[in-house]
Amino acid sequence: MPACGQPAQPSPATWQHGHVTAATHSTLFPQAPDTADAVLDGLDPEQREVATALHGPVCVLAGAGTGKTRAITHRIAYGVRAGILQPSSVLAVTFTNRAAGEMRGRLRQLGAAGVQARTFHSAALRQLQYFWPKAIGGSMPRLVDRKIQLVADAAAACRIRLDRNELRDVTAEIEWSKVTQTVPADYAPAAAKAGREAPRDPAEIAQIYNVYEDLKRDRTVMDFEDVLLLTVAILQDRHDIADQVRSQYQHFVVDEYQDVSPLQQRLLELWLGERDNLCVVGDASQTIYSFTGATPDHLLDFRTRHPGATVVKLVRDYRSTPQVVHLANGLLAQASGRAADHRLELISQRDAGPEPVYTEYTDEPAEAEGAARRIRELMASGVPASEIAILFRTNSQSESYEQALADAGVPYQLRGAERFFDRPEVRKAGIALRGAARFGGNDTLLDDAVDLPSQVRAVLSGEGWTTEPPAGSGAVRERWESLAALVNLAQDFAAAKTGATLADLVAELDERANAQHAPTVQGVTLASLHSAKGLEWDVVFLVGVAEGMMPITYAKTDEQVEEERRLLYVGVTRARRHLHVSWALTRAPGGRANRRPSRFLDGLRPGSTATVGRAAARGSGGVERGFTSRPDATPRRTQRSPARCRVCGRTLTDAGEMKLMRCEDCPSDMDEGLYERLREWRGVQARLSGQPDFCVFTDKTLMAIAETEPTTPDELARIPGVLKRKLDRYGDDVLAICAGQELEQGPDGE
Repeated sequence: MPACGQPAQPSPATWQHGHVTAATHSTLFPQAPDTADAVLDGLDPEQREVATALHGPVCVLAGAGTGKTRAITHRIAYGVRAGILQPSSVLAVTFTNRAAGEMRGRLRQLGAAGVQARTFHSAALRQLQYFWPKAIGGSMPRLVDRKIQLVADAAAACRIRLDRNELRDVTAEIEWSKVTQTVPADYAPAAAKAGREAPRDPAEIAQIYNVYEDLKRDRTVMDFEDVLLLTVAILQDRHDIADQVRSQYQHFVVDEYQDVSPLQQRLLELWLGERDNLCVVGDASQTIYSFTGATPDHLLDFRTRHPGATVVKLVRDYRSTPQVVHLANGLLAQASGRAADHRLELISQRDAGPEPVYTEYTDEPAEAEGAARRIRELMASGVPASEIAILFRTNSQSESYEQALADAGVPYQLRGAERFFDRPEVRKAGIALRGAARFGGNDTLLDDAVDLPSQVRAVLSGEGWTTEPPAGSGAVRERWESLAALVNLAQDFAAAKTGATLADLVAELDERANAQHAPTVQGVTLASLHSAKGLEWDVVFLVGVAEGMMPITYAKTDEQVEEERRLLYVGVTRARRHLHVSWALTRAPGGRANRRPSRFLDGLRPGSTATVGRAAARGSGGVERGFTSRPDATPRRTQRSPARCRVCGRTLTDAGEMKLMRCEDCPSDMDEGLYERLREWRGVQARLSGQPDFCVFTDKTLMAIAETEPTTPDELARIPGVLKRKLDRYGDDVLAICAGQELEQGPDGE
């Protein structure tokens, strides 16, 4: 049934009859497809296009919930099963160990084991370890997991005192510098050009950065960014090693391509060489890591770099209801900037669900208690705790929700905590299950166990599992939740694999541990919006959605505010069915109620007034907003068409570029002499009026005048920044200067 008023499209019955759903709703232990063609079963037409486009550059623009991982894993599996791709010649890279593990797990289920699916850092580290003796010689430096102590030591050596927050922020600046390939001496100008707000004086950060690099050399250690930098250096300098890597890997797939940093892009280019067997997948509207050096430009410029590329857009949303998708599209309809120009309007494929719920609370503790109370009601109605998430902007917000859930007797887990298979109780449980699988015939504990689930329950009862969870929260409850996840996994495994033994389950656990494919832990998820990316739940609570938190206070520039909007969009699109959005009027009980809901909700939540942005004025996006017709209503100003570069034609969003009427990096035809004469004249006018120079005209406006050389008042008025008031006051002078005339001097010689 077509959703959101979209016309039905002819397509194979295999995907029309409910086989294509949110990826996590697939069978837990599916059988591998019998043939290569069977790999394509269940894909929608656009996903099938991705899966069968196995040659040349391919760019997949995939909206949230549209099955991008499904599409690219089926692409790899189809190529392998059809004999077009050799498993060992494919390298699939993504950004988190969890995502790489999920990709390996899916490929294994599709019968394409042997394909390398890794993070950029993991793939580079393997190559660095292998080629170090040949390229460098001697022992490779030790990899440090956390660089913050080294940064602290570097600051101390510079006699610069950093508090905890400054230490964290300076460490982030060093990481940004390295992924953007900025050396210490260039940090200050590079940070200024990028519009970064340095946590300390840029000269101090550059000094700490320089000493940090010296300390690493002295201690023979390296950080994660060095892994990429050193691999890039070896591949650039040693053509024989680069050729060896390229002979190994013939086909590349890059997931979350909007998050690639300049350094990762350089590494990818070196892996590719002169070839173009590259498939990239991404969504510019989910760019939320630019503060780390990530940029969507590589994704948005892909067609420019690869003119013959196949571009496929995935917009069928299988995750969320039309109501959730409507809100998500509405958020982006108000967006501005380059990513907004390339946004994808999602089309929900699910049945209708409830409208998003918006709730205002008096203070933050009341907001946390309200969320906990509503979660208890949902769980009482049958919603599993594991299908509920509370998402917030900063990790500091977590504590009040942990307390509220504990007080309400609701189990929870913190996202970003220790990985499942690394937990001590899980490791001990694995050892116990392995021992039982090997010697279980002599174990009296298993005498009464008649099937696999009962065997697992019997073994894990010796490790602390009980049929009923322990009261309260804390470490005891967390250990029980881990063991309960293994019990549930055993039940699902036995249901999917008739006759499965304990040894089969142990083998499955080993596979999952290698892939970091953790079973579901029963508990409400608490997570920051950044760490929630790539995940989904039936019910999502977006909390603290107020000005100052969303967008965050330190988001000052237009670009930073737009990234905050995209972060909220990511949060909204994590919800399958139920979405609760809330905010508090003050932080603490009894405080001054001076907060207001986030501006991003204007025109979207009931009772709010639309904020007409550039994108909304174009009439695009999932929400059309107008003005209430009233007899006394003030007439609306006619909306201008989008400004476009007069050189390349691209839509302009930056205010400075709009004044220039061209992209910053497009060639300029400015008359330098005219520009200098205009600057001299502006200085005179500024002194006469007692104002700063920019109050007459900004540099960008003068540059635009010098480039266009207007000859009439109408031509001058068309230049952004030349308002009617300034045209009336300065127009004659400016036109005279452009015509090469000398202006009369004042009595004081000016």
